[in-house]
Amino acid sequence: MKIDEIKTIVKLMSENDLTEFRIECEDMHLCLKRGSAQSAVIPQSVLSVPAPIPVSAPAATPAPAKEKEEAPAEASPIPADSSKIIESPIVGTFYRSASPGADPVVKVGSKVDPETVVCIIEAMKVMNEIKAEKSGVIKEILVENGQPVEFGQPIFVLE
Repeated sequence: MKIDEIKTIVKLMSENDLTEFRIECEDMHLCLKRGSAQSAVIPQSVLSVPAPIPVSAPAATPAPAKEKEEAPAEASPIPADSSKIIESPIVGTFYRSASPGADPVVKVGSKVDPETVVCIIEAMKVMNEIKAEKSGVIKEILVENGQPVEFGQPIFVLE
């Protein structure tokens, strides 16, 4: 991985208020954490031995972030049944259509199957088509066009 790519990741982490980023490739593992002195590029052979990572205690920073995340969850309840949720498989920027002037890929009421492309997520200047991986009808779209998303963040609710 080139230093420019790592700098881009760090910049995206800052802009999107992410505290941790991990990526694994064939011969390396990159883990970046904000708020502590831990940033490492570790050879794959080291990954087989898990080691405890000390946690720094900046208590003031995480608490407000959690409050921000909890407020929208109360306004828009997300079903506990994970089979009805389509989550973001990557960190990036969510787009409802393939280009700025195009119609959205799916709308509320659209039927989807596991192979249906439901959105585009841009990560490191690469446009990734995201498939539903589930069958159903789009009941709600939880993310606005152009909004940053995190790994595992709910983006669609199915009926």
